[in-house]
Amino acid sequence: MGVVYYTRYLEYFEAARTEMLKSIGLIVTDIENEGFFLPVVSAHCDYKQSAKFEDEIIVRTSIHEMPKARMKIGYDILKNETVLATGYTLHGFTDHNGKAKRPPKSFQLVMQKYF
Repeated sequence: MGVVYYTRYLEYFEAARTEMLKSIGLIVTDIENEGFFLPVVSAHCDYKQSAKFEDEIIVRTSIHEMPKARMKIGYDILKNETVLATGYTLHGFTDHNGKAKRPPKSFQLVMQKYF
């Protein structure tokens, strides 16, 4: 159909989330090596306009609240300042068994700089 398949937007969210965390000094594999995991417990996307194949897009990410047991990350997907989609993912902090935990101290120290 010449448009980006709707589930790809969630892949864009994931790539943007990883890059955003990396840009502030939080490497996902380092967090996992400390015994903490950030599974997605909820994902939501509102589609405004379609991206076409080979469009260049920008994914803006944001965290509006200091993460506690959960972390909500917002996303805006844009093409030339036109909003194509908005959404969020909600993540829980868990151990390797899936048991809920508070974020590691190293994570909290980095995040405190932004709140």
